[in-house]
Amino acid sequence: MSDQPIRVLACGDVEGKLNALFSRVQNIQKKTGQFDLLLCMGEFFGTSTEAESEWQQYKTGAKKAPIHTYILGAASHDTTKNFTNADGCELAENITYLGRRGVFTGVSGLQIAYVSGREAQQEPAPSHCFSSKDLSALVTPLVSSSTFRGVDILLTSQWPRGVWRYGNNPDVNTKFCGSGSVAALAEQLKPRYHFAALEGVHYERLPYRNHVVLQENAQHVSRFIALATVNNPAKKKYLYAFNVVPMKSLDVQELVKQPQDVTENPYRRKDESKTSFNAADTEEPAAQFFFDLNDKRGGKKRAESDRRGDGERHFQPKQPRKHAPPPGPCWFCLASPQVEKQLVFSIGSHCYLALAKGGLTPHHVLLLPIGHSQSVVELSEEVMEEMEKYKKALRCFYSSRGDSCVMFERNYKSQHLQLQVVPVPSQRCCTEDLKEAFMVQAEEQQIELMEIPQHTDLKQIAPPGTPYFYVEFDSGEKLFHRVRKHFPLQFGREVLASEAVLNIPTRADWRECKQTKEEEEKNCKEIKKEFESFDFTWDQ
Repeated sequence: MSDQPIRVLACGDVEGKLNALFSRVQNIQKKTGQFDLLLCMGEFFGTSTEAESEWQQYKTGAKKAPIHTYILGAASHDTTKNFTNADGCELAENITYLGRRGVFTGVSGLQIAYVSGREAQQEPAPSHCFSSKDLSALVTPLVSSSTFRGVDILLTSQWPRGVWRYGNNPDVNTKFCGSGSVAALAEQLKPRYHFAALEGVHYERLPYRNHVVLQENAQHVSRFIALATVNNPAKKKYLYAFNVVPMKSLDVQELVKQPQDVTENPYRRKDESKTSFNAADTEEPAAQFFFDLNDKRGGKKRAESDRRGDGERHFQPKQPRKHAPPPGPCWFCLASPQVEKQLVFSIGSHCYLALAKGGLTPHHVLLLPIGHSQSVVELSEEVMEEMEKYKKALRCFYSSRGDSCVMFERNYKSQHLQLQVVPVPSQRCCTEDLKEAFMVQAEEQQIELMEIPQHTDLKQIAPPGTPYFYVEFDSGEKLFHRVRKHFPLQFGREVLASEAVLNIPTRADWRECKQTKEEEEKNCKEIKKEFESFDFTWDQ
């Protein structure tokens, strides 16, 4: 085994444009040196007369591929005639068909797992499709080994269903894109690189982790890259070049390094005991989270909102939508008679904003769900999406005033989720100063605050019912504490009120900062007007 990096090129659908592909590869190699191999996903062969003619030149030896080229099998019935041996074979000099499915291990130790074709919708599977039996036959020998950590590269023609979850969005219709079985395959095989094609677009997903932070030992990250069609008119990227040292040759510490932009695993599901190679089993369930909002009414409808000639907006809070009821009276459920409506200044479809009662500053606000949820980890996906929109709007609002903001949640001895949002003058404190203030105070009070990656989903770290405290900064950096026994209820406020941050120590306790109802109404009216241009919830 060698610890020298292998130089690899990956390519999307060739569709018979062999001359164009190999001409491009030759140009690249002239500029950057020889590559070790070329991997092709999707449809390698074309069906046009021109494509057939080009292929005959390579098949007869009149032309030769300038690099060892490994291809997947047919992804449609029309191209199956080019693959007579399902187990793989050399089709022309330097052009090898890998086979229906399997693992290719080079002399360097580089391990490449592959599956040809599309997911079968019937049994027996047509020759251009794979079945669940194919995937089980591929996975079982690998994962049954006690030393298995993952494969270096996974090649599939189809995308894995849901790969975009927790990451950046691709330019495809995600409702119909991808295979659930390929997603299950990727989750089990933990490839360092996963390549796919067929969708005609280039998409590089943010890397995702293969372990649960704070619960499992660190593992390597996976990168999914989809590539476009060779010589596509939109000039989307169809070739991807990279260097890779085989996993077997890498030091464990080097292998498990986590990049800054790593996200949660898009295929992980709560309460899963096993991964299934059935598409239906891996589709997103309708009621994935504890509080499912079944009412699908329009996202921007407002209850009783109107615009008057004096430019002032007036509204009444809407009724919550089929939320699980609180165990008793709740001060923060918007439909509750206990809620102090004079503090509310923006209402969305699922969340609302209110001035904090006894706030640290006049612009200290609360971001809350309309219906009853105890913590962020219990929110449904659509509530979470609107909460993120509100967070973005608030950051823009504070930034326009020369402030950054700190957001924190204490899911401990609290009944209804309250995300506290506190502005801090940017000139006074940068993110590093704020992080240090929290870490120093935590150390003094023997609280273990841990830094977690920016794209971490709290649902992966703290299952529903887990008491915790977390704080998020404008940079996206987060600190997290799992509450084991006791936790100071005013911790977040105490840090921000301290001399190191806002220097208003007398306001650490909200009860010392209470105002009259008239003062609250006045302040609420002011912030509603100031926030108006950032508020996405008003009817256009």
